[in-house]
Amino acid sequence: MAPDLLLLLAVMGASCGLGQAMTPEEKQRLRNQVVEMFDHAYQNYMDHAYPADELMPLTCRGRVRGREPSRGDVDDALGKFSLTLIDTLDTLVLLNKTTEFEAAVRRVLSDVRLDNDIVVSVFETNIRVLGGLLGGHSMAVMLKEGGQHMQWYQDELLHMAKDLGLRLLPAFNTSSGLPYPRVNLRHGVRGPETRTGTETDTCTACAGTIILEFAALSRFTGDSIFENHARRAMDFLWEKRQRNSNLVGTTINIHSGEWVRRDSGVGAGIDSYYEYLLKAYVLLGDDLFLQRFNIHYASIMKYISQPPLLLDVHIHKPLLPARTWMDSLLAFFPGLQVLKGDIRPAIETHEMLYQVTKKHNFLPEAFTTDFRVHWAQHPLRPEFAESTYFLFKATGDPYYLEAGRTILDNLNRFARVPCGFAAMKDVRTGSHEDRMDSFFLAEMFKYLFLLFAEPQDLPFDVEDYIFTTEAHLLPLSLSTAPLSSVVPSNRTSEEELDDSNFDWTCPNTRLLFPDPAFPRNLREPIRSVIDKSCPRPAPHREPGMGHPPLRAQDFMANNPEHLELLRRMGVSLIHLKDGRVQLVQHASQAVSSVAAEDGVRFMQEMMELSSQQQKEQLPPRAIQIISHPFFGRVVLTAGPAQFGTDLSKSSTGVRGFITVAEPYSGCSEITNAEYVRGHIALLQRGQCMFAEKARHIQKAGAIGGIVIDDNEGSSSDTAPLFQMAGDGRSTDDITMPLLFLFHKEGNILLEALKEYRQVEVLLSDKARDRDAIFKGADVQDAEENCQSEATSPASSEPVGQTQSGSVELEEKAPEEVSSAQKEVGSGPAEEASLPQEEVSPVDPPADTAQPEDDRDSNQPEGGPDSSRQSVDELLADWQEDLEAFKQMEKDEL
Repeated sequence: MAPDLLLLLAVMGASCGLGQAMTPEEKQRLRNQVVEMFDHAYQNYMDHAYPADELMPLTCRGRVRGREPSRGDVDDALGKFSLTLIDTLDTLVLLNKTTEFEAAVRRVLSDVRLDNDIVVSVFETNIRVLGGLLGGHSMAVMLKEGGQHMQWYQDELLHMAKDLGLRLLPAFNTSSGLPYPRVNLRHGVRGPETRTGTETDTCTACAGTIILEFAALSRFTGDSIFENHARRAMDFLWEKRQRNSNLVGTTINIHSGEWVRRDSGVGAGIDSYYEYLLKAYVLLGDDLFLQRFNIHYASIMKYISQPPLLLDVHIHKPLLPARTWMDSLLAFFPGLQVLKGDIRPAIETHEMLYQVTKKHNFLPEAFTTDFRVHWAQHPLRPEFAESTYFLFKATGDPYYLEAGRTILDNLNRFARVPCGFAAMKDVRTGSHEDRMDSFFLAEMFKYLFLLFAEPQDLPFDVEDYIFTTEAHLLPLSLSTAPLSSVVPSNRTSEEELDDSNFDWTCPNTRLLFPDPAFPRNLREPIRSVIDKSCPRPAPHREPGMGHPPLRAQDFMANNPEHLELLRRMGVSLIHLKDGRVQLVQHASQAVSSVAAEDGVRFMQEMMELSSQQQKEQLPPRAIQIISHPFFGRVVLTAGPAQFGTDLSKSSTGVRGFITVAEPYSGCSEITNAEYVRGHIALLQRGQCMFAEKARHIQKAGAIGGIVIDDNEGSSSDTAPLFQMAGDGRSTDDITMPLLFLFHKEGNILLEALKEYRQVEVLLSDKARDRDAIFKGADVQDAEENCQSEATSPASSEPVGQTQSGSVELEEKAPEEVSSAQKEVGSGPAEEASLPQEEVSPVDPPADTAQPEDDRDSNQPEGGPDSSRQSVDELLADWQEDLEAFKQMEKDEL
């Protein structure tokens, strides 16, 4: 079988020019520009917004909760405690603004109240306010010890931090130890006056991003209660991980520990849980945190990381993708990989993010696997700048200085307004949103200043500190702080330290990458994919090959000659763990430079043809089982074909009995034509083009075909549907419908056929009303007479057949190809994936892809018995997965 092709346009060696080292003068200019931009943002906050929590830069006023229209959960970060000022304290010190820092601390001590009767996010208040107070305290202590500044300071910020910590503690009063997502700063979580405490769910990151701040608070004050609560929450999340995949879900019930959303990634909802596992080891020196991180990390690299992409999966079925897009919060992950010491995938993912940034000026809040905008907002998030800084620290590659310059330029060109910097409402149009979140000052300018700074530009050694997820600075000396009453994290029997499970030290990047060109060689293929900025080489005739180079529209994956041509161009097929294949080009493996250029053009053509193919997507189709004992109750969501009968133009669809074709692949002449004639043939995916399968069963007399996926466990409720395209030549000769079912739905048909022998289905554009299926007759009578009426294959004639309106380009286009991962077929244009956000697994009320709950009491005698158990089990299993998936789709980041 030829597995599905997954085109990863990794065109190794397709250079568009090499970067040069940045001069010290240019670095200083950019460093000064960072400071000027910070001043512009900070001073406008102080002039127009303080003491409000945040600045509204378009209207030049402060955002005060309750005075402005509610923005939902986003406003839970606001607590009437001058959020931006507290969040910015340690940034002032890092940027050598000691005088401003001292004035800011005095303002916080005199003006900020923490006992407000207001409900706030435990997560946001912890990382922004508690972290800001602790970072400010760390800086104040450092400056005081220097002997020149803050000599009056007597740990006032630390006292405020402890006060706030005590106000957050009531949220941890749960049986699991996971905190409530919100708390009232004055009243806690109990009682009607709190206006909270009724929530049942929280995100994994919300519960797992506490340990750094709470442990630091305990180490600074000597009171272990904070660290103990944070450790208990981390222990519980670890215990609730999925034991087979070692992944965690996105949302969890704080009382029962059941996963509410079972999708798993490294972006929104989970991101900083992984970050805090590793950083807790760095800050506290507890080996258990490192072991847990490395176990998680191995699973992330096994299931989620598909360089350069990071794609969410299901924790129980980690080979199944959970979505077809990525969110911008995952941009922190390359920086975390640097801390882990895994530089290569960090370089690859960062480069993907950089090219998306250059394409859209900013990282959209979410973008698809082919780098189109999914959610167009950009609230000036700093995660990409964070990873840029850490990669520069790890590699010393001046390329990352240029990436930083791009960030600066885009902020000034597109986000700068007279009263600060405004978030982007839509990166495609450049429209603004009246918000400047506190994290912009807390994080963005820290990382950009550090990127361009020389050691002598910094007031202290940043290597003595660890950055929290909000970029607040906590001293590593806390690891030695005496704290005798801390309850150690629970270590289960399976967690006895095993050196084979994780590395104890980070590798030396100089030894890893002795060749300075190595990072560039990793980046260039991804750049060629996304921005397509390289000039295209003119067509060449490969010397000695005797014919022109292979063009993408002519490529057939089952053609040995084509595969040999790919090899000569340096294009190889890599088999993935989920049965798919990547096309990857390495210019260095081509037989000549001319062949390498042909390979570059081939990969670019594949991408362009796919892009054109994506413009016209067909909606999903329905396969409705109408024979005994289903009677139209079960509807399976099917992928369409770009050729053959257009079911959307048929008022009645195509109705017939199903039979398995021989050979099952349908890739050669059908040997059981006498059984296929007048029936709908079942075929297995793979080994040849979809159009080839259709021609073989049509020649045998079939009235339709259903191709069943050979990838075990695949299902339309957890993966984007395919639309099947042609084989590179005209498909006008195919005049019957062909539909695609994933393995799980296809198994329902196969089991039904195995147990009932006579199984009749209706192929249509959507599920039909049962009265319409049985031509207006009483459904009860139809059920009683269904078997006798359905015994003659003659009744299974196609109706409403029309010629396909497939666009010729789509018929000839390769499998849906993008600049990164895309599911495509085992030949040119065999299949293209429909975006999951456009094709839902179930389209109620008509496309009900599950059996109805009610059971007709007037089933024929000899109805379903124990022999039907396997079908019931399949349906039940499918229903369980479907419900979990539907719940996930209801939630947004």
